[in-house]
Amino acid sequence: MQKTTQIFCVLFCMAFLFGKGVHSIMIYDAIVIGGGAVGCATARELSRYDLRLALCEKGEDVCVGTSKANSAIVHAGFDAVPGTKKAHFNVAGSRMMEHLSQELDFPYKRNGALVLCFNEKDLPRLEELRERGEKNGVEGLRIVSGDELHALESALSPEAVAALYAPTSAIVCPFAMTIALAENAAQNGVEFFMDTPVTAITCRNGLYEITAGGRILQARTVVNAAGLYSDVLHNMVCEHKLSIVPRSGEYCLLDKKDGHLVERTVFQLPGKFGKGVLVTPTVHGNLLIGPTAVDRSDKDATNTTADGLAYATAMAERSVPNLPMRDTITSFCGLRAHLEGDADDFIIGESADGFFDAVGIESPGLSSAPAIGQYLAQCIAQKLDATEKLTFVPTRKDIPHLRELPLEQRQALVQENAAYGNIICRCEQISEGEIVDAIHRLPGARSLDGVKRRVRAGMGRCQGGFCGPRVQAIIARELGIPQQEVLMDQDGTYLITGETKQGRGGVQHV
Repeated sequence: MQKTTQIFCVLFCMAFLFGKGVHSIMIYDAIVIGGGAVGCATARELSRYDLRLALCEKGEDVCVGTSKANSAIVHAGFDAVPGTKKAHFNVAGSRMMEHLSQELDFPYKRNGALVLCFNEKDLPRLEELRERGEKNGVEGLRIVSGDELHALESALSPEAVAALYAPTSAIVCPFAMTIALAENAAQNGVEFFMDTPVTAITCRNGLYEITAGGRILQARTVVNAAGLYSDVLHNMVCEHKLSIVPRSGEYCLLDKKDGHLVERTVFQLPGKFGKGVLVTPTVHGNLLIGPTAVDRSDKDATNTTADGLAYATAMAERSVPNLPMRDTITSFCGLRAHLEGDADDFIIGESADGFFDAVGIESPGLSSAPAIGQYLAQCIAQKLDATEKLTFVPTRKDIPHLRELPLEQRQALVQENAAYGNIICRCEQISEGEIVDAIHRLPGARSLDGVKRRVRAGMGRCQGGFCGPRVQAIIARELGIPQQEVLMDQDGTYLITGETKQGRGGVQHV
């Protein structure tokens, strides 16, 4: 009797543990690794289908890598070599962007671009660029010169003799775009795992097993959109090894009073390291100059340098003399994922069975992201024989921004929610209501920079010098944590110090 009881207990425990194990390890149809523009675009496009989906991001938020520090340009597509993936996805993404901005409610402006030529000997190169763009399918390209050129942009250097005019070039807010894609993906069922770096990927019994942030996740397919670390993930799975070189680009951002200096994005003839230093307005009314292009060895080295900023300024002033650099409100450095080798192209597609790469996504990566995401999602849906779901919601509304609303709408908003009447960031006129909304969205802001990217609190002239402590207090209150645990951005960037804090891993579910 005792032996029978023991056997029964063992069988019961085994059944319990087996049942618990089956339900505790979730098998996803697809896991996207990387929460930048390409990763979020892919997740959003995958969410059109009846699939179980997740996105893993090693940072504390989406849009914390290359996607947060770039030129914010939707390139027309005249620069990439015809026939390359860069050319195809750039033009396709550029054509998608305006409609996408309307669906997902993020800022976009088709302002056009000029590529300047300073020497008549270089006019054949300008003509080659036009012909290249036309082969890529770019519409409206033409050469302008003389009085017509300087009538388009009166602040241009008198040394500029001609330019390639690309009317389909545009500017966008890269934070707003990436966050909008993420929020719409979450709205349609994608689970977001933040503070979840992937440390191992293995394939067993037709499933990928991903070790990420102290947990094991399983998936039928994987999308590698890990930016600067996409080579590391690729090399875990694929026999053919890749190497990403971080290429830094330093920028200066000028005050809004200078945003009108040029209407169009002003480039110079491209060189060995890309499109060169540009001068452009932003969708928020500032003036941006940069980037430099310097290869580095450290994939996390986003520090600016005196030499880099001086070079960016000197090169920018060749296009637009006498730039008011005294009005610089901040400088920053972004890193681009440059793929080492002679191909100079994106790697996009299935590199191993069920493992899809988006590797080497440097410029024009932001412009290409919507098209890359669409393509990868279609490839995976076809592989998994997935069907589109009837419940997909293609639209998303942004947080209402008080500064952009007519007086009557402001008053109605404040009457509905008094927090919108409490201005926290005076430079950008950001209210407490907007900040609270940013925190409680999915995926929501958990840091000062997370709030800044969503509603621009701290983006103005004082760069958070006055509003920062108040934003910090609101984050602590809304998340139910002590103020000393509020981060500036990545793990360890505490504003109040004095004791060691543990990192904040976590998952945000819909």
